[in-house]
Amino acid sequence: MNKKEIKDLFERMSELHVLVVGDVMLDNYWWGDVERISPEAPVPVVSIKNKESRLGGAANVAFNCKSLGAKVSLASVLGKDADAELLISLCAASGLDTQMLMKSEERRTTTKTRVLSRNQQMMRLDDEQINELSTQEEHPFIDLVLRMLQREKPHVLIFEDYNKGVLKENVIHRITAHCKELGIITMVDPKKHNFLAYQGVTIFKPNLKEVREGLGMSLTNVSLAELHEAHQQLKASLQHQITFITLSEKGVFATDGHQESITPSHIRHIADVSGAGDTVIATAAVVYALSKDIQTMAAIANIAGGLVCEKVGVLPIDKVELEGECCTLLC
Repeated sequence: MNKKEIKDLFERMSELHVLVVGDVMLDNYWWGDVERISPEAPVPVVSIKNKESRLGGAANVAFNCKSLGAKVSLASVLGKDADAELLISLCAASGLDTQMLMKSEERRTTTKTRVLSRNQQMMRLDDEQINELSTQEEHPFIDLVLRMLQREKPHVLIFEDYNKGVLKENVIHRITAHCKELGIITMVDPKKHNFLAYQGVTIFKPNLKEVREGLGMSLTNVSLAELHEAHQQLKASLQHQITFITLSEKGVFATDGHQESITPSHIRHIADVSGAGDTVIATAAVVYALSKDIQTMAAIANIAGGLVCEKVGVLPIDKVELEGECCTLLC
């Protein structure tokens, strides 16, 4: 790509409408100092100095899409609690459409609280409920999403699955089928529970660990031949179009069955990998929706994932920084 092509691509990101469906969560960060060991147990005492809440899970994917300039709608199920109110207010402040954030009498909002000192994570506290949506809540949620798809026809839909229960099998199948009818691109970041439930999606984006677990493959060498075989096995089950596998420090693999390649990662100072997968899928979805080219998608998403790993905590991609890096590394 040349600089003009990159500039044009980034300018057109504002033309897109993205719908993110899946498990949202609230990421809490408590920063403090450790000066002593507790007399009650052999654990550090963290004196909290600052607290911050950020968007996590599917909400962070949506925030990354918004940071790239797209119009973004978010669909999920929250609890009826104070954490839900905070999460909705953070979404609204970030410019996300929150009309499809359904509140549940049966669930509570997922929160992850990280305690940090000197940029090191001391502990993580998870408050969550991971049972699947009940039938009473599943059908209204499906109807809510299908009506939006019919009415607004977004350019791309991202399934963001964290095994928290929103994306149960019937929800996946009904939404995917309607997207196919309407010609909407679908992309999924799967987890083990529903790994092979996403039949017929456009782009299937697991990480290497998820492929190993989902297919029972060792993938010891992470070679092109091994990854080609993984794609063939996934294709046999899913009948999807494109496989896009993140390979951690080795980069990313992408194939549509005709062209395939491993895009190596760029040398970075890694501070924190939290949220990198969210950035990768958001960037890949936006870039593919505009370019329809898997090499361009892989190259730019790979750079985006590396950039956010240089920062501590779950943060969205900086569009200006990403465009600059793409001009430097891809031209």
